[in-house]
Amino acid sequence: MASGNREREKLKIRWTLHSLRFAAVLFIVYTIFSFELFYNQAHHDSFEKFQWFMSDIDAYLEEMQGIDSGFDFPYPIFFMLGRFFMLFTDVGTAAAIATVVLNSISVFALLYFFEVITRRFWGEGYEELRQHLVVALSFGILMVSMLYAPKGVYLPGMDHKYLGVFSPNPWHNHTYLATRGFAIVAFFLLAEILEYYEKKVDVKQYVLFSIFLLLTTLAKPSFTLVLGSTMVVLMLVRLIAHKGQTWKQTLYLGICFIPTILDLLYQFGGVFGSRGHAGEDGGIGFGIGAAWSQYTHNIPLAIMLAFAFPGFVLLLNLKYLLTDVRFRFSWELALASLLEFLFLFEKGDRFVHTNFSWGYMHGIFFAFVGSTLLLLENTRKKRQPIWVLTLEWTLFIWHVLAGFRFFAYMFSGQFYYSF
Repeated sequence: MASGNREREKLKIRWTLHSLRFAAVLFIVYTIFSFELFYNQAHHDSFEKFQWFMSDIDAYLEEMQGIDSGFDFPYPIFFMLGRFFMLFTDVGTAAAIATVVLNSISVFALLYFFEVITRRFWGEGYEELRQHLVVALSFGILMVSMLYAPKGVYLPGMDHKYLGVFSPNPWHNHTYLATRGFAIVAFFLLAEILEYYEKKVDVKQYVLFSIFLLLTTLAKPSFTLVLGSTMVVLMLVRLIAHKGQTWKQTLYLGICFIPTILDLLYQFGGVFGSRGHAGEDGGIGFGIGAAWSQYTHNIPLAIMLAFAFPGFVLLLNLKYLLTDVRFRFSWELALASLLEFLFLFEKGDRFVHTNFSWGYMHGIFFAFVGSTLLLLENTRKKRQPIWVLTLEWTLFIWHVLAGFRFFAYMFSGQFYYSF
């Protein structure tokens, strides 16, 4: 379908004025509310109202100030940007600004790639509708959360709505939000590379992918661990399928990962080395649901609540796993993230942090991305009955509404542990 050397559609300012206004309004609203949340999380300024705004930002603020937080953060992008803004304001406000700036990359990355991809399959007519859908779906994906039962309804084994289920948009972890924009770019670039890498090499796209993969690793390595393990298996399987004849092409693609691998060696050497806080008790352990089961006693149901929409789309569109590289790749990432979280954990005092859940949340996020694009194409081309499309879109909207409720809960200053 695509090749690295093909003439790509360039994002031109040819949107209608209504579409640009729609995008601008949503971006302004999204930015204002997210900044207010991050600001309150950084300042904890409403204790007297029992509004705690609990998040992971306290340790980040100490890191930005050079204080030993008791954690290892060998991924510098968020902290470097925060220190830059500290030249003009206090540390809390600087951290909030840095989070908003880096999180905004996710907005523009989704808008760009959704614009380019939908233009390819949309065809003639209803151009303004397509533009509005690009905007609405991009921001919708940035708001979706896990599904959960109404207040007062208990689901078996589910002690929390968020913990144990997890969300593709965890508003309390700023380094996850910081790395996601770079991850989105890396995902779309690599999905296209996978369509042609065994036939030819596009040096420009390879370099761009390598840069954005390194950037997302420098922001937080959670997505890279999932992507790396996925690609090792994927390239080996494809190399075997071609009886080793594509080893040169596989090697060329593998070279793109070298800068990131070197950075990962440094990062994990710092975390689990002799100077890391993990100490002798650190390391990676193996156990089925060992860390995950701290927060839920019903892992299968937790998976269903997190993947309800993309899982439903997958079941109804299994045939497109063979023909749609992007859709298949999103699910390969999701499966890798699920297996890593299910079987791996960090030893020592890091065990309770379930840090492999961050990669799992990336997996959920990209399952939503791939499924949403496929569903939009199915809708435009009328490839499914109207009642099936209605069910799929209804489930997507349910996730979005649940996400607004989750955000409102965090925005009101409540503790995500109690959600």
